Amino acid sequence: MLIQTTQLEKEVTTSDGILHILQPINLEIAAGETVAIVGASGSGKSTLLSLLAGLDLASKGDVLIDNVKLSDLDEEQRAKLRADKVGFIFQSFLLIPSLTALENVMLPAELAGAKNAQQQAQELLRKVGLADRLNHYPNQLSGGEQQRVAIARAFVGTPKILFADEPTGNLDSVTGQKVEDLLFEMNQESGTTLVMVTHDNELAQRCQRVLTMTAGSLVQTKPAATQQEGATDVA
Repeated sequence: MLIQTTQLEKEVTTSDGILHILQPINLEIAAGETVAIVGASGSGKSTLLSLLAGLDLASKGDVLIDNVKLSDLDEEQRAKLRADKVGFIFQSFLLIPSLTALENVMLPAELAGAKNAQQQAQELLRKVGLADRLNHYPNQLSGGEQQRVAIARAFVGTPKILFADEPTGNLDSVTGQKVEDLLFEMNQESGTTLVMVTHDNELAQRCQRVLTMTAGSLVQTKPAATQQEGATDVA
């Protein structure tokens, strides 16, 4: 398995005592699989995504990425693992305002030491339909164009895993649909493992598997097709 968790928990200490954000979660995600994580606000889905990506550390339990236990790594080593194997797409785009579209896409490849960063970035921006926007800054691009830049940036360096947190959350329905289509098209081409948090049920159903979270617990995991038919396979 490319991603595995064992008894994964997240707790924080508050003035009222210990708050359990994530209950013990055991999860396996295979290479090339597309997985959606759904649930109400506050259910823990974004926290789970952060732990899987190594952006946050678990209170208990383990996350393994490509058989590497994240808790065995220091922050620098986790950052290197992310640079080598992981791409990210966020709801708020998180482009660097002072860099052009081309420079934003080049940056992860340059940080990873790629010698052909500019060529990779140009090709990816062409794929997402922004060949004529290479030298535009984020504030000169529409929301949909900014998210397409973010998708191109996520795929630079051909990551094994792509984590997406509400990738169409800030877009109108028409633009969001176009960005969805582009995301899944590029993901299929590259064979990347996609793990996505979304509140959009239609978007979730495009993934091979849907994980449902409630109050910090993973309560359902099922193929998207059977979810549409109302199956109740409880994990």
